[in-house]
Amino acid sequence: MVASPRILVADDQTDILQALRLLLGDAGFDTDLVSSADAVRASLGRIAYDLLLMDLNYTRDTTSGREGLELLDDVRARDAALPVVVMTGWGSIDTAVEAMRRGARGYLPKPWDNDALIEIVRREVDEGRAARRAEAHATREWTDARAIQQALLPKSSPFIPGFAVSGLSIPAGAVGGDWYDFISFDDGCWGLVLADVSGKGTAAALLMSATRGMLRSLAQTCSGPGEVLTRLNRLLVEDFPSGKFVTMLLAVLNPTTRELTFSSAGHLRPLLVDEQGARFLDSERGMPLGLGTGEFSESRVQLSKGSRLVFYSDGITEATGLSDEEYGAERMRDHVLQPEASAESILADVRVFANGQGLQDDATVIFVRA
Repeated sequence: MVASPRILVADDQTDILQALRLLLGDAGFDTDLVSSADAVRASLGRIAYDLLLMDLNYTRDTTSGREGLELLDDVRARDAALPVVVMTGWGSIDTAVEAMRRGARGYLPKPWDNDALIEIVRREVDEGRAARRAEAHATREWTDARAIQQALLPKSSPFIPGFAVSGLSIPAGAVGGDWYDFISFDDGCWGLVLADVSGKGTAAALLMSATRGMLRSLAQTCSGPGEVLTRLNRLLVEDFPSGKFVTMLLAVLNPTTRELTFSSAGHLRPLLVDEQGARFLDSERGMPLGLGTGEFSESRVQLSKGSRLVFYSDGITEATGLSDEEYGAERMRDHVLQPEASAESILADVRVFANGQGLQDDATVIFVRA
C-alpha cells in the first residue's frame, strides 16, 4: 500500500496554516505545519517529505521575499529532488521568476484558488515521486555496473619470480573506460595490459568489457603483443560504434630473460627508471584500436634488477590543480624516482596535486619493480 503523500507547509500566519491543513487533508495529503524558516530546516532534517509548500515572507512587515529565497537555496542544497511550491501575498513577478530560477517548481499567489493549489500540489508530488523512483533505479544500475566492472579487474597482483607487479584503477565516475589486466601464459611469461576506452560512464564500461574479453581470447593464440593488437584491432573496427576507440599498451614480460616486449596502440609512453636514470621509452605508436586497419610493431627492453617500470593513463598526467596546471608526465617521473614510489603513491600524489578538485578522468597505473 502506497503511503499518503506528506507535505510540509510553511507560513508565518496561523490561520493560513490551518486553512491549508484542512484543504490538503480533504485532498488526501498528510501535512506538517511550521511557521518559520528555521523550523523548515529542522523538519527537513528529520523527515522525508513529498513536497514543500512555503511562504516567501516570515518576518512581520517584511515583503521582499528575501528570507524565503534564501531558505529556498538552503532547501535545494539539502535535497535537490524535493519539489517546492512557493506562495506569497506580496510577491511580484520578479520575485516569482527569481523563486523559479532558484529551483521552485511552482508559484501561487495569495489568496489562492483551491482547485489550482490542489492541482499543482498533486502534479508536483506525482512528478517528484516518479523522479525519485527513476533516480533510485539509476543508482542501482550504476552500483551494479560498478560492481561488475570492478569484478573484471585483477583480484590480486600476479606472482612473477624476480618482480613485484601491482595495478590500480580509479574511475572518475561510478564506472569508467580505463582498465588494466594481468594475463598468465603457459610458458611462464605474463601479459601486462593497460587501456583507455574513449568516453566515460556506462557506454565506455561496456566497450571496455567487450574489448577485454576479445583481448584475453586472442592473447593465448598469438605470437606476441604486436600480433595481438593487430588482430584485436580488426575485430574492433568491425564492431565499435563510429568515433569510439581504445588506446592500449600491451606487454609480455619474460621473468627468465628479464625482457619486456611491448606494443602500443596510441597510448602514452611507458616510464622506465633504472641505472641509466628515468626515461620514457620510445616506440612506434600505432593508431588507437577501432579507428582503422593497420599493423602494430613491437619494442623490447631489458629490466635490470632494481629498475621500475610504469604504465599509466592520461587521467594521471592530465589531472589539474586549482590553477588549471596539469600534473604532467615530468611530475610523475619525479615522483617515481623516489625509492618508495608505488602505484598507490602515484595516485595519492595526483590527488594531493588536484587539491580536492577530484579526478576529471579515470586514472590507472601498473607499477613493475624488478
